[in-house]
Amino acid sequence: MKHPSPRRAASGAVLASVLMALWALPALAQNLPPADVASPAAIAPVPAQQFTLANGMTLIVKPDRRAPTAVQMVWVRVGAVDEVDGTSGVAHALEHMMFKGTKDLKAGEFSRRVAALGGRENAFTTRDYTGFYQQIPTGKLEQVMKLESDRFANNQWPDDEFRREIEVVKEERRMRTDDQPRALLNEQQNAAVFNASPYHRPVVGWMSDLEAMKPDDVRDFFRRWYVPANAALVVAGDVDVAQVRAMAEKYYGRIPARALPERKPRTEPVQRGIRRVEFKAPAEQAYVSLAFRVPQIAGGQAFDGDSDAYALVVLSAVLDGYAGARLDRALTQGPDRVADSAGAYSGFVGRGPQLFVLDGVPAAGKSPEAVEVALRAQVARIAREGVGAAELARVKTQWVASETYKLDSVMAQARELGSNWVEGLPLDASTRIIAKLQAVTAEQVQAVAAKYFGDDQLTVAILRPLPPDPHRRPRGFAAPAGDLR
Repeated sequence: MKHPSPRRAASGAVLASVLMALWALPALAQNLPPADVASPAAIAPVPAQQFTLANGMTLIVKPDRRAPTAVQMVWVRVGAVDEVDGTSGVAHALEHMMFKGTKDLKAGEFSRRVAALGGRENAFTTRDYTGFYQQIPTGKLEQVMKLESDRFANNQWPDDEFRREIEVVKEERRMRTDDQPRALLNEQQNAAVFNASPYHRPVVGWMSDLEAMKPDDVRDFFRRWYVPANAALVVAGDVDVAQVRAMAEKYYGRIPARALPERKPRTEPVQRGIRRVEFKAPAEQAYVSLAFRVPQIAGGQAFDGDSDAYALVVLSAVLDGYAGARLDRALTQGPDRVADSAGAYSGFVGRGPQLFVLDGVPAAGKSPEAVEVALRAQVARIAREGVGAAELARVKTQWVASETYKLDSVMAQARELGSNWVEGLPLDASTRIIAKLQAVTAEQVQAVAAKYFGDDQLTVAILRPLPPDPHRRPRGFAAPAGDLR
């Protein structure tokens, strides 16, 4: 199932990551009836509306009449950040078990029924949240609302189902983490960066915790966090707001309200000096990752003042926001190239502390340390010399184009609204974020480059490659329904 990384290893559009709250879902290939030609009035943008159901559950509806399809997403504000030591991975394990039955449905029946309706469905778990979605013909929306609300309220399964599924989860960890040197390195880097924050635990869980996990650990997590006041239903597509609201009250509003556990803040202690992680594993190339602790935007304070978080996002775009940006030109091109690839990424929103990551793959004959020095030198150069007006304008133009393109996807609209809700942001957050980013000045970019990239913010992780193991056999893995693959 999908575990978005808190960083990206290659170049790409910064804005897309920002507005998706640092997570990415693959686009669904729609296996649905062709859309009728719509009149201009029918496809005019309609703003999203938000309601609170009788039991405290949030409802967000975003009409988009361009095609006779709809997306239903249920977002639960619970993820790896809400786990406790000894049960890491339980949020993700529960996501798997949500496909294993209710009082009225047997294991796998949920997915079979959605498919029979002509729909597609899946789920995802991150540090901050868990989500479930279906994309279906509009006329089938009420049926999937009935199915999903039943699953949210009545998830249950026998112990044997858990014992089978936890083996799938463990194999997923082996495939996506244990067999991936960079994934293992990033996991160890996070454990070194974060002391107090639950972000030091991997979303998939430590293998020792998965080995020790019991069925009741998952059931207890479900009862504790899957409550209406901790969830949002997002519906986007060819829908009528009043009809969706009535159906939501009918199916979701009747789920009994329950109290939400208290969440206690866990503040990171002050870091003093560089932290370093080295990892040796069979790999084709070395790799180096520099993670700097940086501020974030959060909830109601997201748009107060001139948060440095916005300027840091712009800085990451200047470094790596388009083909031929600074890191690409300076580190990977010309006779003095030190890297095969280099990237920059700035964490922006989240329920926990965020990182600005610089990373790179050394070129032949070059060391990870040489790439580390070169990456830091590019930030130091901006701190000394600043950025030009043309360079700044270029990255901002890229953002506007990304925002316009995003509106073509109903799924993207739904996930943006859901992720904004999880982070405590308003319905119009994306528009306001764009405005704040466009208002960032060259002086602000230069200032954050000078402020946040010292040794006391930095954790360096280096992958040192070993020769491949000739006796290792490749894994085979068949993912069950519910996995993104």
